[in-house]
Amino acid sequence: MTQKILAAHAGLESVTAGQLIEAKLDMVLGNDVTSPVAINEMNKFDKKTVFDKTRISLVMDHFTPNKDIQSAENCKQVRQFAKSHGITHYFDVGNMGIEHALLPEQGIVTCGDCIIGADSHTCTYGALGAFSTGVGSTDMAAGMVTGKAWFKVPSAIKVVITGKKAPYISGKDVILNLIGKIGVDGALYKSLEFTGDGISELSMDDRLCISNMAIECGAKNGIFPVDDITLEYVNGRSEREYTVYEADDDAEYDSEITIDLSALRPTVAFPHLPENTKTIDEVPEIKIDQVVIGSCTNGRMEDMRIAAEIMKGKKVAEGVRAIIIPATQSIYLQCVKEGIVEVFINAGAIVSTPTCGPCLGGHMGILASGEKAVSTSNRNFVGRMGHTKSEIYLASPAVAAASAVKGYIADPAKI
Repeated sequence: MTQKILAAHAGLESVTAGQLIEAKLDMVLGNDVTSPVAINEMNKFDKKTVFDKTRISLVMDHFTPNKDIQSAENCKQVRQFAKSHGITHYFDVGNMGIEHALLPEQGIVTCGDCIIGADSHTCTYGALGAFSTGVGSTDMAAGMVTGKAWFKVPSAIKVVITGKKAPYISGKDVILNLIGKIGVDGALYKSLEFTGDGISELSMDDRLCISNMAIECGAKNGIFPVDDITLEYVNGRSEREYTVYEADDDAEYDSEITIDLSALRPTVAFPHLPENTKTIDEVPEIKIDQVVIGSCTNGRMEDMRIAAEIMKGKKVAEGVRAIIIPATQSIYLQCVKEGIVEVFINAGAIVSTPTCGPCLGGHMGILASGEKAVSTSNRNFVGRMGHTKSEIYLASPAVAAASAVKGYIADPAKI
């Protein structure tokens, strides 16, 4: 699938793994951390106009609402840039959301697209059957001006998903299981192409979560086939026509991995790498200080609902700080309408406006020395969410919610 999309965008009949190509872009993405760097680079170019004001998305999500003077200056610079160039897709406080939840939700990215973003989790959009990958801010600058980017065509790993999900199993458990199997460099500069009869068991929220973390095993991108679930999601949402690409029956893959959904157990990644996984049955009673449910990985509507289902009528354990962050304004509003915000607040949690905040150690939940957190985000590197002597345990919203109630890493089936 990836090679077909890249060939089409490069104007070629076909491409092969390792080939260097220049491809046209359907969308160029930046946020409040990476866009200022790209803008500064763009200002060094002879040509200072953007290639298409409708094909650039600038989302103020990392340090917003602004946490300090520097973040305020960064957002001001991007705001002025967006205004001066008439950027159509500019999102700021009041209409913003976490970028990788917002763009699919708003139909700004769609099936068959070729997308770059100055953020490593841009690979999220592969859930829609698009090629999307993270780049540096210099490549973002070049993309904004030329509408093109160069790529080395990746080879592919076939991930066959079979079986049916058990209760409390989600996309987060699927991707943590995969990363645990192959390691953080197991798919280095390769395309993870998901297939199999188990795909129909995975919702769009599951798929967006799985594609989001493709980068955590080194993949260039993760991509799902376009099926009825995808089409139901994009139809009436996509702001432009889309193209469906399918892998050939005789497509070549470097390797094949099978994941049986029915055999999965809730999975937790221990510090300090996403590959350091254990099933919930292997986890000892580890006392925690904080739970974060949100991020571009797990701040979507299904995540909010399962967390609320587990926490309803219960209280957050004494000594635990529970922070809930709906990924977009639309999701936040839906949580209000469904009474989910009330459930969280009654349980003793707080509900934040959409922000990346705690995921990257920015704001809204920094960890102190020796503290332990269960987070639904995507990285648990040393110092990722605060002090270098803190610890992060990655898990699904179900496990995170159960842990918030129990005060230690807990099995949601035993709440």
